[in-house]
Amino acid sequence: MGHLEFLQSLAASGGNWVIYLLLGFSILSAGVILERVIVILRQERYQKEILPQLDQKLESQQPKTILEILKPESVLYPLIEDLVEHASRGREILNERLETGLTLQKRRLEKRVLILGTLGNNAPFIGLLGTVLGVIHAFQSLAASAGQGPQVVMAGLAEALVATAVGIMVALPCVASYNYIQKKIKDILIDADQFGKQFILNVADK
Repeated sequence: MGHLEFLQSLAASGGNWVIYLLLGFSILSAGVILERVIVILRQERYQKEILPQLDQKLESQQPKTILEILKPESVLYPLIEDLVEHASRGREILNERLETGLTLQKRRLEKRVLILGTLGNNAPFIGLLGTVLGVIHAFQSLAASAGQGPQVVMAGLAEALVATAVGIMVALPCVASYNYIQKKIKDILIDADQFGKQFILNVADK
């Protein structure tokens, strides 16, 4: 089958398969949203609890003691661990390593979030593709059933528009969740950055 024949068969297939594809994407996005929101909220809650305690102990405790307080799975732990390991290299190097560490933690927190951004931007267009294919199929049905009137094409058009509606319904929660998660990640990293800079000042003074 040549490229032209394939495109013609695709156009004649209608847009129902697009709806099933979008439903699959909606399940995928729901899983990503649930998993990322749990991770992000857990990190945010932990930092809100631990940072006030660390601020009080920062001046009186040794750097390694601060590290022992932190949970290894937290955003703060790898940042402080790296700063402790390179404490003797000077404040400028520590600031550079803090920036690098924050970038790595940002990548860690944003794991799979790209899926939400991609679906949020493209799901309406996938739905529109289903609608276009459905319209083509409806007019082909009209041509093949001469004498049955416009009812044939109108029913096909109504079915075709469902694909666009499903695409929008998939995109909206993806966009909203993407923006929410990005905002939470930004807040987490800002708090981590502030504490990291305070930690550097404390290390550099000792």
